[in-house]
Amino acid sequence: MQNAQVLKMQIKFAPDDTAGPAAMQETMNHYRDACDLISQHVFARNFKFSTFYLHTVFYKKLTDKTSKLYLKAQMAQSTTRTVAAQYKALNTQQHQKAWGWTNPDTGEWVKERAKDLTDLWYPIHFKRPQVDLVFNRDWSVLDNWAQLSLNTIRGRVIVTPITTHWEKYLTGAWKFGTAKVIKSGRKWFVHISVTQEVPDIPLASMQRVVGIDRGLINILTAYNDETGETEFVSGQKLLTRRRCGKQQRKHLQQKQTPAARQRLKKIGHRENGWVTNMNHQLTKALLDYYGPGTLFSIEKLTDIRETLEKSPKDKKYEQVSWPFYQLEQFLTYKAQQYDCIVIKVDAHYTSQRCPQCGTIDKRARNHQRHEYHCQQCDCRTNDDRVAAMNLAELGRRFLAGDEEPSFDSKKQKKTKRSGMA
Repeated sequence: MQNAQVLKMQIKFAPDDTAGPAAMQETMNHYRDACDLISQHVFARNFKFSTFYLHTVFYKKLTDKTSKLYLKAQMAQSTTRTVAAQYKALNTQQHQKAWGWTNPDTGEWVKERAKDLTDLWYPIHFKRPQVDLVFNRDWSVLDNWAQLSLNTIRGRVIVTPITTHWEKYLTGAWKFGTAKVIKSGRKWFVHISVTQEVPDIPLASMQRVVGIDRGLINILTAYNDETGETEFVSGQKLLTRRRCGKQQRKHLQQKQTPAARQRLKKIGHRENGWVTNMNHQLTKALLDYYGPGTLFSIEKLTDIRETLEKSPKDKKYEQVSWPFYQLEQFLTYKAQQYDCIVIKVDAHYTSQRCPQCGTIDKRARNHQRHEYHCQQCDCRTNDDRVAAMNLAELGRRFLAGDEEPSFDSKKQKKTKRSGMA
C-alpha cells in the first residue's frame, strides 16, 4: 500500500518589477476580506459551510469586476474552500475537547456532550493578508524554477526565488499543489504544498522500540528497549527563554503605546520561530541517533491543554506555551523519511506504573524530587524515565499485535493502603 506524504516547501522570493508588490498586496487584501465576509455568512447562517453552498452564494459576487472584493475565478473558488476547511477543522477540535464541569458535591469531573460550532461567540476572523494559488492555473514554473509566475487581480507577476534549499523536491517524485503567498515584514514568501507517495513501512522491519515522554523539566525522555539506555533532553533553556519573554511582554503591555504593541508582535514571532526551530532540531536528532527500523511510542495528549489550564497561575504560561503537538507532527512526518514508525498510545498510568513489577500506585511518584519509588519491588528511578519505559512497553505490545495497548488499572497489581508505610 501507498501513503501520501504531504510537506510544505517554503520559498523566499523577490518581485522582478516595482508594480508586482502592490498588485500582490492588493490581491492578498481582497482574498483575506473575502474570506472574512464568507466566514461571517457561515456564522450568521447556522454554520452551513459546505463548499458547494458557499460557491453558489459568493462566486458571482466575488468575480464581478465592479465588486470591491474582486477576485479572479480560481481565487474566488479558493476562498470558499479556505473558509470551509477552517470551520471543518474547528468543528473537529470542538468535539475532541473534554468539555465538562466539576460536581460541587463530589468534586469529580463530569463529562458533558461534545460541544459544536453553535457554541462559538464570534465567527472565524482572517487577520493576515494572504492568497491561495492553484498550480498551473494561478501559479506556474518558468525556466526550470529560475522564475515563478504568480497570478494577481492586476495580471501575472514574475518573481525570482532567492533561496534554493528546496531543490530536493525537484526530483520528479513530488507533486506540487496549492501555493500560499504571504508577506512577513518586507520579505515575500510562497509556501507550496508538495505530495509524494511512500510505501507502508512493515512492522516486521522494526528493530527497536523507543518510548518518548514529553514534559517541561525534561522536554524529551527517550528509553531504548534494545539497549536499556535512557536519553534526557533538559528543558531549562526553554524555561529560561519563556520566562525572559514573559517579563518583556509584561513590561511592554504596561506601556500601551503603538511602539510597544509592535514590539510585542516581534517578540512573539521571534519566540515562536525559536521554539519551532528547536522542535525541528530535536526530532532530527532523535531520528539520526536511533536510525532506521525504530518504532517511536509516544503518549496521546488529546486533553493536555485542559489539564494544564489547572496549573498554578504563576506557572501556567510556562506549562501551556510548549507546542507538544508540533513536536509530534515533526517527528511523525520526518519518521517516514527514515523508515521509522510513530504510534500514539494511551497515556493513562504511564507515570504511576512500576516498569519492573507492574504495580500501579499514584503515591509512588514524588513530584517534588522527580522520583519514582515502588514500595513493592523497591524500584527507584527518575519519574520521567518510568513514563518512557512504560511507553516502550506499550510499543512492544503494539508490535505483538495489540492495536490499542494500554494499562488497565483493574488488571494490574495495586498496593493496598494498609501495606503502605
